[in-house]
Amino acid sequence: MPELTDHPAGDFTDSGPAAGRAEQLLAMHRLALGADGTAALLGWLARRGGRWTGLLDAHGAVLHAAAGPGGGARPVPPLAAEGVALMRSQGTDAARIDRDGVTGWFVAADSGEARSVLAAVGPGEGPPGLPRLLADAARLAGLCRQVEEAARQRRRSAVADARSREAVLHLLMIGELPPAHRIAGALGPVLPDPVRVRVVEGPAARRAEIAAAWDRATGDRSWIVPCPVNAGHLIVISPAVPTPAAGDRDAGGADCAVGMSAVVPLRGTALGYEQAFHALAAARSAPGRQVVFDRYGDLAPLLGPAGAVWARRLLRPVAEYAPVRRADPAGPELLGTLMSWLHFGPAAVRHLKVHRNTLAARIRRVEELLGLDLERLPGQATAALALRLRGIPTETEPPAGEQPTATATATATAVTAVTDGPAGLEELFGTAAEHWAQALWRPLTAAGPPAAADSVRAWLAHDARVAPAAAALGISAPALRKRLVRVEGLLQRSLLEPPSAKYDLWLAGHITGRAAR
Repeated sequence: MPELTDHPAGDFTDSGPAAGRAEQLLAMHRLALGADGTAALLGWLARRGGRWTGLLDAHGAVLHAAAGPGGGARPVPPLAAEGVALMRSQGTDAARIDRDGVTGWFVAADSGEARSVLAAVGPGEGPPGLPRLLADAARLAGLCRQVEEAARQRRRSAVADARSREAVLHLLMIGELPPAHRIAGALGPVLPDPVRVRVVEGPAARRAEIAAAWDRATGDRSWIVPCPVNAGHLIVISPAVPTPAAGDRDAGGADCAVGMSAVVPLRGTALGYEQAFHALAAARSAPGRQVVFDRYGDLAPLLGPAGAVWARRLLRPVAEYAPVRRADPAGPELLGTLMSWLHFGPAAVRHLKVHRNTLAARIRRVEELLGLDLERLPGQATAALALRLRGIPTETEPPAGEQPTATATATATAVTAVTDGPAGLEELFGTAAEHWAQALWRPLTAAGPPAAADSVRAWLAHDARVAPAAAALGISAPALRKRLVRVEGLLQRSLLEPPSAKYDLWLAGHITGRAAR
């Protein structure tokens, strides 16, 4: 294999030995097969020919170019576009133009009306054998361009597909099913219902490989979306099955951990994601590194239709908000912003693709509309619960022509009695909610170390901020973080990484404290 050394202009001839030409061809093929082959090949030709060398499109626009000896940013020679026009008008595959001591050589690099042209323009005719060298290089340069253009198109297609799938995920997270189904129907596969949501954690560099493995393991029936916030996470939305398939456990490799939600309706994708993320916290240290979230259940279904009615009334000022300016976000977009911010905190800017100032302005607007203090944990927990409750059915009217049952009548009465606004939340907590709260806290109070429950209470009392909570406990911030990491193992839920279980823990603490009072 010849060395790729640059020779001075004129160091080749048309009548040289066949071995010399073969070496040139091998050298050009090596360059073309490397990274950025077109630029490498043109640079090599420019140095050997001692002149500007470029690849032009059918209209004379420069696609790639390289300067001759001396380098630098040289202007495109005027003869370049003229030579392409001459070839087009005469229908030839090659042309030469001489003017004022400058010579331009032009050779077709591929075929068809949109063919590209390899051009070399400089003083004089150039070294002997230049036309033959350009003829040998032209087809190779055209092929390089086609390969690189195909690669660019694949990248654009992959980016467009990824953004479309991310858009479907965003619509599912805010409960907008009709547009999600329309986009999913065009991309495939069809969105299943009900579903299990998985969060797969693995090396960020292997995310595409892991996604392909999960696609094969689930039979091409899953929606697999790279997490827009966590670079090492994949979100997998699969048809609900009672237990995970055997192949699922090995998909992605031993360096992956998987958190899986319980079976949830498609409208509950946001809840499923939350559950899967909490299960992932336990899966990192569990045998097999896969955990299904089914330990404590969820508070929202326990509050029933009355809870859904309360949530929709609370969120109505945001849901029905119509901005004065068309460019400002309307109600549905504000609800999506609120959900993303509650899930991801400041990292919501990556999820929503907005500036942090835009995110802060939207949250202030939501805060005004809801009448909640979203800087404090109680307001955040109230809003988070309302967003989860609004997906619960509230139908209390019987079908036409039928009399309401006693249960339906009692439900309708309970729904009517719910107080609007944040104050109505207290009326929703009954015996079932108290049992849920006790079960959630039990690992801390019954099996946890003595300081676990006190540490979590202090952390919640200071709005889930580590530094002030640590100061109140008289310990360092790193020490409190270590305690909270151990608590994550006890609860099998994430606390320090969003989406955090801090909202559920605050609600559970509030409910148990209310019951005690």
